[in-house]
Amino acid sequence: MEMKKVAFYTLGCKLNFSETSAIGRQFEERGFRKVPFEDAADIYVINTCSVTDHADRKCRKVVKEALKHNPEAFVTIVGCYAQLKPQEIAEIPGVHAVLGAAEKFQLVDILAGFEKGTQAQVYASPISAATEFHAAHSFGDRTRTFLKVQDGCDYSCSFCTIPLARGQSRSGSVRSVIERVQSLATTGVKEIVLTGVNLGDFGLQGANRERKESFYDLVQALDEVAGISRFRISSCEPNLLTDEVIRFVARSRRFMPHFHIPLQSGSDKILGLMRRRYRRALYADRVRLIKEVMPHACIGVDVIVGFPDETEEDFLETYQFLNELDISYLHVFPYSERENTLAPTLPGRIQDRVRHERTTQLRSLSEKKKRHFYAQHTGYDAEVLFEDDVTNGVMEGFTPNYIRVAAKYDPLLVGELKRLRLTAVNPQGQMEAEEMGIFV
Repeated sequence: MEMKKVAFYTLGCKLNFSETSAIGRQFEERGFRKVPFEDAADIYVINTCSVTDHADRKCRKVVKEALKHNPEAFVTIVGCYAQLKPQEIAEIPGVHAVLGAAEKFQLVDILAGFEKGTQAQVYASPISAATEFHAAHSFGDRTRTFLKVQDGCDYSCSFCTIPLARGQSRSGSVRSVIERVQSLATTGVKEIVLTGVNLGDFGLQGANRERKESFYDLVQALDEVAGISRFRISSCEPNLLTDEVIRFVARSRRFMPHFHIPLQSGSDKILGLMRRRYRRALYADRVRLIKEVMPHACIGVDVIVGFPDETEEDFLETYQFLNELDISYLHVFPYSERENTLAPTLPGRIQDRVRHERTTQLRSLSEKKKRHFYAQHTGYDAEVLFEDDVTNGVMEGFTPNYIRVAAKYDPLLVGELKRLRLTAVNPQGQMEAEEMGIFV
């Protein structure tokens, strides 16, 4: 009997990528063949996101594209959007099954023969049922491996649906993470990115969610694992990125000098309305300490603009704060309303035009910051880990502090660490490097 083909599409964050990869391995273990999305699969699994805007439109578009490749395919929707609006998704033409947060890792068992019914099957328990931590990692999709070590969030930011889509904060144990990393090390993986919904909250375990360990415990333990050249910490809340974690990374053998720290606003007034658990002074202190102990560290920042009641003065306060901070790049998001959150009920709605204008201004600032950060490193030597993505004969790699380096494609460089001299920033915003005439 010919193996059934399954294809995947992931919307959203690194955490979603790791979970898609884990679900993919479950299919392969059951005898399915994983194929590219465009390869007329028998089954399509679409992992959705609810953080960015237009989740419904994006989901519908991917479903439509899947059915173009195979009109007879069985289409399954999982992920955050599936948990938040399962019935809405079930009504999308071409969708045959919807699975919520507590069900997605049992997808193969629940759907069994993948038989189509007269209407979409919906398996979505209340989010309170999502209490188990399911480990996941990406593998074979990218040079870097994204390793999920934490899930869920206990915070109640006024703009965010993630607690409703993923449930309460929970983690595996340090020991279980170490065992998974040791297994990954045998496959030749060189870099692992630690991911989670609220990564710095690592340590809540078991049915009672006891805090048995901390993120600092995890970082210390991982630094001792042989066989992995690089670890990166993905997005971590500023109030949870402690002095001891920062100072440990500074002296670490394997943790890279690269941090992504969500700010969301440089106005204390707006931070209060957002129900964030810090103010700008603490954020500035985090940046100051990182640069004090790691002058070449890369610092990325998440920002939301156009939040309710963000006046022009509030936005300029954010702009000036970011302009003066020694940071490396920004991820800028225009605020978008989410059902069942507090923010849309607040007065002072900002016009879409204004949100767009403020987004454009901060993205321009981000480009300026990034080019300045890159230019500071011209003339330095750095070890570059090359990716397997190739565009127009050019491949890319990353330095420890996350500078993107361009090189002429050479298959021998894929997944390899190479020491190079950084020479100049090119018009595409990549760093050029030189070594043996192969670099552009």
